[in-house]
Amino acid sequence: MNFPYNYHINDLPVEHNIVGDIAIDTEAMGLNYHRDRLCLLQIADSKQNIHLVHFKDHYRAENLKILLSQNTVKIFHFARFDLAMIEKYLNVNIQKVFCTKIASRLCRTYTHYHSLSALCQ
Repeated sequence: MNFPYNYHINDLPVEHNIVGDIAIDTEAMGLNYHRDRLCLLQIADSKQNIHLVHFKDHYRAENLKILLSQNTVKIFHFARFDLAMIEKYLNVNIQKVFCTKIASRLCRTYTHYHSLSALCQ
């Protein structure tokens, strides 16, 4: 399935179309919080608007910080890493977090398969 997306460098535009609760995923140069830098933040909302924020040369991202600070639910899979990267690079302490991996571990106690791939299947 091909989804159209909006590509942005370093920040969201002032006028963006992101509404309601959002799903967020980060991409970094690796999985070491202390060594690897944040490269990309992916956002999808309930209207299937998809935004990719590519960090090339700074992390000021004032419009993105406003969005992340809003009183909406932010959905992650394995939120621990994403939240740590966002707090380190964007200096935002996100509230109202829903982690699909934690939810899976709480609800699906009959299995040890809690990856995003397993949940999507």
